[in-house]
Amino acid sequence: MVVDLRTLPVTRNPGRRLPQLFCGLALYAVSMAMQIRSGLGLNPWDVLHEGLTKQTPLSFGAITAITGVIVLLLWIPLRQRPGVGTVANVLVIAATIDVALALLPAPDALAGRIALLVGGVVLNGVATASYVGARLGPGPRDGLMTGLSARTGRSVRVVRTCIEVVVLACGWLLGGTVGVGTVLYALAIGPLTQAFLPFVAVRTPPEVP
Repeated sequence: MVVDLRTLPVTRNPGRRLPQLFCGLALYAVSMAMQIRSGLGLNPWDVLHEGLTKQTPLSFGAITAITGVIVLLLWIPLRQRPGVGTVANVLVIAATIDVALALLPAPDALAGRIALLVGGVVLNGVATASYVGARLGPGPRDGLMTGLSARTGRSVRVVRTCIEVVVLACGWLLGGTVGVGTVLYALAIGPLTQAFLPFVAVRTPPEVP
C-alpha cells in the first residue's frame, strides 16, 4: 500500500513527528499481539514470523527483528535509503511485541477471539497511518516493495502481491496461522489506513508542492 501524502491536508505540527512515529510503532506491535492471541489468522509477514518462532527457540520479537534486518540488507542492491523510521520500525516493534504478548491472554471463547481479531486489525490501521504519516522513513518491508517496483518496472500492487504470496506460503509451511483473520487483514488494512491517514499525516513546508 502506497499513499501519496501530498494529497492529504497539512498538519501544522511537524514537531510531533518523532512521538507519533514511536507511538504508532508501539501500537502496531500491540495490534500484532491482539491478532496472534485471537488465533484466527495473521497477516502474511506475521504468518512467517510465527512459523519461524515454532521452528526456533527465539521469541516473536527476536524473529521480527532478524527478518527486518535481513530485509534491510536486501535494500542495498535496490539502492534504497533507510530513515529514522526504518530503524525504529525494527527496534520498537521487536521490543514491544514480546511485552504485549506476555501481558495479553488468549481468550477461550470464540466471541473474545473475534473481538481481539477485529480490534487488532482496526488498531493496526490506526498504527500504520500514524507511523506512515510521520514521514520519517518507510518500514523495511515497505521499502523492499517500493524498491523492487522501481527496479523491475512492475506496479507496486503486483510486487506487493508477489512478495506476500511467497511470504505467506513460507510461513504456512513453517506452521504459521492462516485463517479468516488473514483474509480480513488483506481486505481491510488498505481502506482503514487510508481512512485514518488524513487525521495524522504530517507534511513539512519543504514537502508542500
